[in-house]
Amino acid sequence: MKNTKYPDYLIFDMGNVIIDIDIPLTINKLKTELLESEFHLAENFLKSRVHMDFESGAIDEAAFRDGIRKDFKKEWEDTWIDEVWNTLLLTIPRERVQLLKRLRENHKLFLLSNTNSIHFKVVEEIYKRDNGNSNESFRDLFDHLFLSYEMGLQKPDKKIYQTVVETIGAKPEECLFFDDLEENLTSAKEVGIQTHLISHPKALTDYFSHVQ
Repeated sequence: MKNTKYPDYLIFDMGNVIIDIDIPLTINKLKTELLESEFHLAENFLKSRVHMDFESGAIDEAAFRDGIRKDFKKEWEDTWIDEVWNTLLLTIPRERVQLLKRLRENHKLFLLSNTNSIHFKVVEEIYKRDNGNSNESFRDLFDHLFLSYEMGLQKPDKKIYQTVVETIGAKPEECLFFDDLEENLTSAKEVGIQTHLISHPKALTDYFSHVQ
């Protein structure tokens, strides 16, 4: 029987909603190769132009790495840059995967994430590692993935939410969006989408505790 407790269209952020992340791990690893007087470069990295351009798809992986070398004035190897950048990606808990599979029996599921090609390839690897089935893909958990670097848009720009709603063919009020950042939820609300803040690791499974 269909569970009518929740909207038909469920939209999930990725970081700290589906996959656990720890941004300070990347910042601190960057600092191991910096002088203390350069620490501000690491601390401000996520707000940097090169990072924003990479996650919006304005530049490719090679330009991203070159931009990091330029900003930090370091001759870091590509592999080291990727390793540091991916350090923040942790685990995809199996209970979240099981929840998504149950929800998809009666709902349309979508992923909406500010992300990039370097991270997303590793997300697929982590999914296979943590969920023990090499034949399954992370993408297969959802009806459609809305990834910032593919869309040329980023949260919290209202246009990204409008594009999602139009693409899935739903009314905004028929959608429920889960994110761990209030600013992203605020913009979604302005478009008319229902929202729920993910404020701790068990928040998603707690919200759907009645789904069997």
